[in-house]
Amino acid sequence: MSSKGIVFDIITIFPNIVEEYINTGIVKNALKKNLVQINVHNLRDWAEDKHKTVDDTPYGGGPGMVMKIEPIYRAIQDLKKEGTIVAITTPKGRGIKQNDLERFSSKENLHMIIICGRYEGFDHRIHEHLVDYEFSIGEYVLSGGELPALVLVDGITRLVPGVLGNEQSLDQETFKDGKVEYPQYTKPEEFKGWKVPDVLLSGNHKRIEEYRQKGQKIL
Repeated sequence: MSSKGIVFDIITIFPNIVEEYINTGIVKNALKKNLVQINVHNLRDWAEDKHKTVDDTPYGGGPGMVMKIEPIYRAIQDLKKEGTIVAITTPKGRGIKQNDLERFSSKENLHMIIICGRYEGFDHRIHEHLVDYEFSIGEYVLSGGELPALVLVDGITRLVPGVLGNEQSLDQETFKDGKVEYPQYTKPEEFKGWKVPDVLLSGNHKRIEEYRQKGQKIL
C-alpha cells in the first residue's frame, strides 16, 4: 500500500500494454518508492464461459462488438471498496483537465478502478449503473482505452509528493493557474545563428522574471 493510500486497479483485455508503460519512467519510480500502487487485471479473468468472452454483438444490429456487462460487473464487485471511484474511458466522457488531476492526487486514500474500453464501447447499462467518472483525452478515436487510462494514471501520479525529483517544477509547469509555461532554452547559447534571448544571459533576475511572466500565455 502506498503512503497516501493511492491505488489504481486497471482492467483491460491487453494487460501487457499497461504493464509496459508503468514499468518505465516516472510511474516506475513512484512504484519503487511505494508512493502509489497499480494493479493490472485482465478482464477475461471475470468471464465465466470457456472462451472467456467479454464482448458480443449489439441488440438492434450494427457493426462491431460491444463490451458485455457481466464480466465488468463481477470485476467491480471483486475490487470495489468503500469510497472507490469507478472510471471508464469513453469518447463521450469529460475531457481531463489539470485541476481534475490535482483533485484526485490530493484525495486521501484514493482508490480508482479504471476500465479500458474496446470495440464499439460498453453496454450502456455500465454507464448508467456502475460508473462514477467517465473521461476522455480528446475528440478523436483510438483503438482502445489503455492510452487514456495511462494518461490519467500518469497525470495523477506525477503530482504525488515525492514522485518528481524537483518539487518546484510543479509550481511553474504548464496549466498551473490556467497558464501555459514560458519559453525555455538551454545550451548551446547559439545554434545555426539562432540565439538565446539576451535577457536570459544577463544575470538580472528581476528582468528574467519579467520576461518569463510576459512569455506565459493565459488559457
